[in-house]
Amino acid sequence: MSTGQAGLLYDVPGPRARARIAILTWAAVLALLGAGFWVWRALTANGQFEAGKWTPFLDHRLWTTYLLPGLFGTLLSAAISIVISLVLGTALAVGMISDRRPVRAGSTVVVEAFRSVPVLILMIFAYQLFAKYTVFPSAQVPLAAVVFGLSVYNGALIGEILRAGLAALPKGQSEAALALGLAKGQTVRLVLLPQAVAAMLPALISQMVVVLKDAALGYQIGYIELIRSGQQAASFYRNFFASLVVVGVIMIAINMALTRVATWAERRLRERGGRRP
Repeated sequence: MSTGQAGLLYDVPGPRARARIAILTWAAVLALLGAGFWVWRALTANGQFEAGKWTPFLDHRLWTTYLLPGLFGTLLSAAISIVISLVLGTALAVGMISDRRPVRAGSTVVVEAFRSVPVLILMIFAYQLFAKYTVFPSAQVPLAAVVFGLSVYNGALIGEILRAGLAALPKGQSEAALALGLAKGQTVRLVLLPQAVAAMLPALISQMVVVLKDAALGYQIGYIELIRSGQQAASFYRNFFASLVVVGVIMIAINMALTRVATWAERRLRERGGRRP
């Protein structure tokens, strides 16, 4: 970008402003380095980098007893919740653009209600409800409560995302479909929804990552997931810092893999759409 083009967007800093920016940048870098060194010294003084704190992760029993069951619980609840929230969000988005006022009003109320309540509150409510009335077997109540909270909350958000995508489409799409003799339901299902999903795919991908991360809240109601398993392993081996680091690395790797897969799917979808006549 040339200097003239940059000046159209913001004021080009002069020599004094550039010097001030450089000084502040270096001051911030030095402050971060100093804070990092202070944290490193504190952890070293407490023996958090000793080999004995990290060697338990080379023992397969730690993984088979704690981390792998917790990882399976996290992935299971997230996978079920993603599927349910996508179906629920699609139904709510279609309901919010329905020609029938009761359906439109009911869908809007559901979306506004569930996206305003924290996920943890929904999980606790579902846990108490399912346990009191024996809706599910006692061993499955934590999983059901986690899936319920994640599904209704993220389903409401996905419904709003898809509704925004449907509203952003040109009106000519609907008019052309109706002119071809398609009914309103066929128009939404065959013409509008695929385009809305393609347009809002980045937001949908971000929401799936949020589902995976929010599954960790299940430890509050006794659900066996990765964070809870990491805490149990830390209590047994007395290496809380090392366990949290390993759990954090696993979560980062899972989220990065999910983002890569979703980005690949988005690119493939857009390439197919570009080749379509």
